Amino acid sequence: MASSSPSSPKRLLEQLLELRQQVVEGSQKYLTAWGSPCNPSPALENLARYLALRQHDLRDLQLELAALGLSSLGRCESRVLESLDAVIAILAAAQGLSHKGPSYEAFYAGDMALEQHTGALFGPPSPHRRARIMVTLPSEAAEQPELLLQLLQRGMNVARINCAHDDPLVWEKMVAHLRQAEAQTQRRCKILFDLAGPKIRTGLVAMPPGKAKVYGGDRILLTAAIPPVDSDICCQVACTLPEILAHLKVGATVWIDDGKIGARVVGIEPAGVVLEVDKVAPQGKKLREEKGLNFPDSQLSIQPLTEKDRQDLDFVVRHADLVGYSFVQQPADLQLLFSELERRQARPDLGLILKIETQRAVQNLPTLIAAVDGCRPLGVMIARGDLAVEIGWLRLGEIQEELLWICEAAHVPVVWATQVLDQLTKEGLPSRPELSDAVLSARAECVMLNKGPYLLEAVALLDELLARMQAHQHKKSQRLRALYSWR
Repeated sequence: MASSSPSSPKRLLEQLLELRQQVVEGSQKYLTAWGSPCNPSPALENLARYLALRQHDLRDLQLELAALGLSSLGRCESRVLESLDAVIAILAAAQGLSHKGPSYEAFYAGDMALEQHTGALFGPPSPHRRARIMVTLPSEAAEQPELLLQLLQRGMNVARINCAHDDPLVWEKMVAHLRQAEAQTQRRCKILFDLAGPKIRTGLVAMPPGKAKVYGGDRILLTAAIPPVDSDICCQVACTLPEILAHLKVGATVWIDDGKIGARVVGIEPAGVVLEVDKVAPQGKKLREEKGLNFPDSQLSIQPLTEKDRQDLDFVVRHADLVGYSFVQQPADLQLLFSELERRQARPDLGLILKIETQRAVQNLPTLIAAVDGCRPLGVMIARGDLAVEIGWLRLGEIQEELLWICEAAHVPVVWATQVLDQLTKEGLPSRPELSDAVLSARAECVMLNKGPYLLEAVALLDELLARMQAHQHKKSQRLRALYSWR
């Protein structure tokens, strides 16, 4: 709500000058913590300034600036100090004072840097749109070379190969078919190999006779052993990564099957961890094998690079343009991967995609970005499936926005992932909500589609949606092209 007694232009100028000083001084705290206090890169310096700026509640200031026809600073992610200086220069000039504002080139330097980083990571854009399209290749791509050709023709810019599925023999065929399709279409397509990482899933399930589902109030024994074990609890399920059980405490939240079953730890027994179901559909839910397990409020000491990942890297470094890193949460995780890449003499332009899928990764994102700065081309994937379960569905939209802002401030390209046009890909007809979601995805530098029977149709539709939306919006900024609907 607007203030009934707005500040005078003189007082606004004083406020902005004071804010600018606080931003410059506050940014040093972050740069020092990242080990870059003296000669940070422009991207890292801008990120530090953005974090310092966002320590302040600027809502009243924004209203007053907007009322004077000035920038409200609401779109300053890529150019924090330049945005402040531009507004200060105008307010100073109105009072006969002098303050040097940024040049046109300096004001948009951050935007240009983000475009350059996007090109280095994902390759050149399609002629008619800025955002790239990433497609998860199905296993059939190894046996159907025409599928790769059709995907390229419809607009695929990046092919994603999920290392959790298939094997190097299959991947090699996919790569060969893609290179053949590139030659036929004269279109370049980058390849992302997504390392599987540690997969915490349900193992074998034991249910009492006649019981097919779990309901609210039911108890489940999460165990390291193959069920059934000697226990009074009738519902039992094995954990594929049993070492995590030692980190669970009474009261901790556990989600099963992408959040379809919610439970809390109510006891620790020699046989395992006792869970009580407190969130599930009224009609109950089947407890199945190979379903994801999430522990959002437990600190799990898990190595993000598994032995399988290390074996896969031997193939990946020879064929990939990009490597996707799952379950990365702290700088030490990055050093682990960097050491493996160095051992294999991976080329310096091999790009890295950090998959943000836990609460800890969200909190550490600026530090993770700083740890990679200048080492390799870098991108961030908002892994919305796991992230929603980890942080809660209510906060997903909010955190999704904040991740976009942080990455733009650091001039880091973003991949918008998980369930984009999911119903269309699987069933052949999009839902209304997923069309709106696909429209919003245009604010990212790359949008990922998963596999399904109608994948080709989904790529074609996303290609058109992204092209249409870039005439209307760039990141958070509305673009005011002429409207044709009401002529």
